[in-house]
Amino acid sequence: MGKIGGIAVFLPKFTNNMEFIINIKDSKSSARTGTIKTDHGIIETPIFMPVGTLGGVKAVHTQHLEENVKAQIILGNTYHLYLRPGIEVLEAAGGLHKFNGWDKPILTDSGGFQVFSLNHRRKIKPDEGVWFQSHIDGSHHLFSPEKVMDIQRSIGADIIMAFDECTPYPCEYSYAKNSMRITHQWLERCCRRFDETEGKYAYSQTLFPIVQGSVYKDLRRESAEFTASMNREGNAIGGVSVGEPTELMYEMTEICCSILPEDKPRYLMGVGTPANIIECMAMGVDMFDCVMPTRNGRNGMLFTWNGMLNMRNEKWKFDFSPLDENSDLFADQKYSKAFLRHLYTANEMLGPMIGSLHNLHFYLDLVKTARKKIEEGAFATWKDEILPMISRKL
Repeated sequence: MGKIGGIAVFLPKFTNNMEFIINIKDSKSSARTGTIKTDHGIIETPIFMPVGTLGGVKAVHTQHLEENVKAQIILGNTYHLYLRPGIEVLEAAGGLHKFNGWDKPILTDSGGFQVFSLNHRRKIKPDEGVWFQSHIDGSHHLFSPEKVMDIQRSIGADIIMAFDECTPYPCEYSYAKNSMRITHQWLERCCRRFDETEGKYAYSQTLFPIVQGSVYKDLRRESAEFTASMNREGNAIGGVSVGEPTELMYEMTEICCSILPEDKPRYLMGVGTPANIIECMAMGVDMFDCVMPTRNGRNGMLFTWNGMLNMRNEKWKFDFSPLDENSDLFADQKYSKAFLRHLYTANEMLGPMIGSLHNLHFYLDLVKTARKKIEEGAFATWKDEILPMISRKL
């Protein structure tokens, strides 16, 4: 521990090569553009990060991610990669970048979300960590803060997340407070383990802590202050988008953004719809991820600048117009609405592939356009104009 300005902070033992630079600040909101420098390349913020839980983004080729979606960073999940393909395979491959062929930045979640989503298969023991029963073969595995750091060292992501408990919604105040305290204890252990170890590959890694506290204002403030005191290179806001009303999600995000350091990237985990992203961008969030674009894409729900399309709807049966006239994606111009509807109703795998590609392209186009509007000083006006359009159902 050390002190900065009289405040006790955690001083990392090892430095890394990640750097965050704020480029332009919006005059009418807290939105800003910036760049994150990593050893695997530059990330322009605000940014959306496609989710590749098991190392690959579902139904989308890496080449399409690079050339058509223009993704700058993708996500993997520590829990799932630990079970399959396993750490031995990942280390033998030279890390996840070598294994999946993605040579740009990668972020890995710690498995903290699985504490929430697999609550029927886990048992929390605060002094140890979390015991998980594998959803694959029923075997038992302990995820301690130290082990989670070691696993993520083996996976080799550029940005790795601290181990936390993602609380459910709703939960009692007493549960949320106890959970937050456990998350803070685990964070200290994660920081110690991260700082006393080194990466296994020829590039640096960065550790982000996670703010918790459910939907309770005082807990969110306390957790954001504690997280900021760890003095890491970036910070994340977790425990939202777990079933709470949108208004509460926005309120908790705004509280956290008002406390987390302005000069470090803020990552809002698991959010969300295009409207959610634009609203939280205005609060000062820099990084987003969500399974929604690929999950909805697999199920025939497409996002466009004019609104949301249900491609299984009968109305598209004789609509031979391009999938999206306003898009520069090859698939949006090459395929018609009628053809895509046919693929979904016939359960052809090409349908979910096109839908997932389309949605990811839209999400990355959304944040790219937002960056441009911030730079032009037109973000606030654009936000008010675009939100009703992208949120409607066609």
